[in-house]
Amino acid sequence: MALLSYNEITPKKIIVYNNEPYLVLSSWVFRKQQRKPVNQTKIRGLKSGKVLEISFHQSETVPEADIEKKELTYIYRSKNEVWFHEAGNPGARVSFPEAVVGDKMRFVKEKSDVTALVWNGEVIDIDIPIKVELAVTEAPPAVKGNTAQGGSKQVVLETGATVSTPLFINTGDVVRINTETEEYVERVEKA
Repeated sequence: MALLSYNEITPKKIIVYNNEPYLVLSSWVFRKQQRKPVNQTKIRGLKSGKVLEISFHQSETVPEADIEKKELTYIYRSKNEVWFHEAGNPGARVSFPEAVVGDKMRFVKEKSDVTALVWNGEVIDIDIPIKVELAVTEAPPAVKGNTAQGGSKQVVLETGATVSTPLFINTGDVVRINTETEEYVERVEKA
């Protein structure tokens, strides 16, 4: 377990704070007048989901979490649980409460691979691909009107998620979605 000094605590690092893994969301190192530098951070508990604002001073160090990554395949969702199996081993099934995996699974199709983050033998979070390609199942027809700023409409994807897309997207089109921003990126050309 590596120790991180105050200025090495940067976004996307996972640290151990109060014996719990936290993901660093943002950090800002600054100095107030004639004082020593401080790293003002915003961290999210991977087990609890709590977001904290913590200041780390120049003399402080914090351990970096030893995170192991494990490939899982998404199977289905049932009764507030999300079920996976180990990649290549359908018999080794694992379920998580929906609270653990959160809203991000709404952009993942069944039989898609995800990465599980394991800390001390316990799965604490699920990483999904940043960009996914999904088919549009419902799209209202484009309506002529005030499109000077570019029109948009809400469409339903094959996973049930809804996103805002340009007016030219129709039912049956395949679109690329950024799962971090939950926004439409582009239409994927059919092969």
